[in-house]
Amino acid sequence: MPVPAPAGEPGPPSATPGPLSAAHRRTTLSVVAFITLVAFESMAVATAMPVAATALGSVRSYGLAFSSFLTASLLGTVLAGPWGDARGPRAPLAAGAALFTAGQLTCALAPTFSVLLLGRLLAGAGGGLVVVALYVVVGAAFSDALRPKVFGYMSAAWVLPAVVGPAVAGWMAVHLGWRSVFGVVVPLAVVVALVILPRVPATGTGSLEATARRRVLRGAVLAVGAGALQVGAESLTEGGAWPVVLTVAGAALVVGALPGLLPRGTLRAARGLPSVVGVRGLYTAAFFGTESFIPLFLVTERGLRPDQAGLALTGGALGWFAGTSIQTRNLTRMPRHLLLVAGGAVIALGIGVLVGVVLSGVSGWFVLLVWLVAGCGMGIGMATTSVLTLRMAPPDERGLASSALQLSDNLGGVLGIAVVGAVFAALHTGDGGQDDLFAGMFAGLLLVAVLAAVVGTRGRAPRRAEPSPPASATVLRP
Repeated sequence: MPVPAPAGEPGPPSATPGPLSAAHRRTTLSVVAFITLVAFESMAVATAMPVAATALGSVRSYGLAFSSFLTASLLGTVLAGPWGDARGPRAPLAAGAALFTAGQLTCALAPTFSVLLLGRLLAGAGGGLVVVALYVVVGAAFSDALRPKVFGYMSAAWVLPAVVGPAVAGWMAVHLGWRSVFGVVVPLAVVVALVILPRVPATGTGSLEATARRRVLRGAVLAVGAGALQVGAESLTEGGAWPVVLTVAGAALVVGALPGLLPRGTLRAARGLPSVVGVRGLYTAAFFGTESFIPLFLVTERGLRPDQAGLALTGGALGWFAGTSIQTRNLTRMPRHLLLVAGGAVIALGIGVLVGVVLSGVSGWFVLLVWLVAGCGMGIGMATTSVLTLRMAPPDERGLASSALQLSDNLGGVLGIAVVGAVFAALHTGDGGQDDLFAGMFAGLLLVAVLAAVVGTRGRAPRRAEPSPPASATVLRP
């Protein structure tokens, strides 16, 4: 770099071989290949879901198709951390790839929406295992100076799927049927897994401590609680006592399980790693809660075709890549923890403008540009949380810390989608002309993005020699 790195920033990347050097090339390309597959699946499913939900007569339960995936990811995420530390990342990666593939096949063959949700649960559990395993690989294989570039490559892997994925998936959903969108992922997943697995380390510390086993149990409780919370919240309008009981019980299980799964102090935004992990969840709640309903809004309220509506996802992913490039170069020379604040602020800006676009009744094509801005905020913030987490965590607990980060990621998405999904299920009439409903949903998530920017101010590491307290018991997106 032409100027010295500020305190706490990595030194010049030229001091060590780069991610594409002979020493690292195979590992880098293997990670990027799997992320490319995950990216295509994410873009394709989000584009085709309005068609699938309509065909199966379950538009009011639309949000469950996304939040169920993330709920199952919670369990996979919690399991993958200690499993990867103890046995190496190959075993959880292999199990994750198998579950992910089985879930896609189940969705492709689903005769009802309930079976589709089962497939999303299987795929989500596999996705949780895969993402954390890849983080363990990155933490073990690359130095602190190289990790920002590696995360940049991981974001770059979303570019091609983001550009062609929505158009291809939209065309397939209309002309070949929505089932083909899920089905095409199955052979691709098998091929990518067979290529990657031989290049992934198969050994770890060799021990699975009692605390790790307790974490897995807590993770199961958390996943069950999150699932109960979603189903109960979406059923409140049906009347009766059981939706209320299910919602309250689910919320109690989530609150009770979290303290043993996240770094101590996360819920009160303690300085350092706890706030970094907390910000991650706020990012995903705001962004994915909004993005999940954008294609449905564009199809039902603005009359766009599925492939056209999917272009909003393309804009978000391209913005995400641009934001990740900014944090990789850190062009502003801003202390890295302040990039957490910048990420939340830019996400809030994008969602705020989106609310204005919805209320103004202008063409849905403006949403495509607006969502590029929000995606840029996610690129800045999400990659920064990854870098800071691996920097602050002790080397032998990177699996736990990565698991905590991904758990916060998934739980944020679950809660963001579940809350707006419950509002949508309660107020959606199916008659169109409900811009106010979508605007209200998005406005609530705007407040979450603002909160992310506020909590980001707490992301600086405590002033002491040792790292921040580790995770005591702790879909890829770019």
